[in-house]
Amino acid sequence: MQVDFYQLSRDPVEKVLPDIASRIVEGGGRLLVVSGQQTLLDTIGEGLWVWEKQPVSFLAHGRADGEAAGVQPILLSDRCEPDNGARFVALVDGLWRDAALAFERAFYFFDAATIDGARESWRMLSRSEDVTPRFWKQEGRRWVQGP
Repeated sequence: MQVDFYQLSRDPVEKVLPDIASRIVEGGGRLLVVSGQQTLLDTIGEGLWVWEKQPVSFLAHGRADGEAAGVQPILLSDRCEPDNGARFVALVDGLWRDAALAFERAFYFFDAATIDGARESWRMLSRSEDVTPRFWKQEGRRWVQGP
């Protein structure tokens, strides 16, 4: 399984996540977005509605506690349970959850406030034979893979 660590330095997660979510959905996949902070999930939901890149003007999504959670291509939740059948998970609050290891791929977003936890998670996951961790950082408007 692959874990992509995204260090947020220029843009907040609600600006970054829609690009990743779009690629997953366009490829026929489903995404579970996890945060223990309901306000962050609200902000991400707003970001998915106002996403302005082509080929769509918004990305369909819903909340895990809402109606039809199982059919949502992007599901926002406070727990790592893929009620929508997602094989991809985005941990957007800077906290690693071991339940993410059950997914095909995890996207782990962290910032300066949560960098210590990300470092510890990197060390732990790097020791696992079943996990391939990758690190991404922002350089200007681009994401580059870093050491």
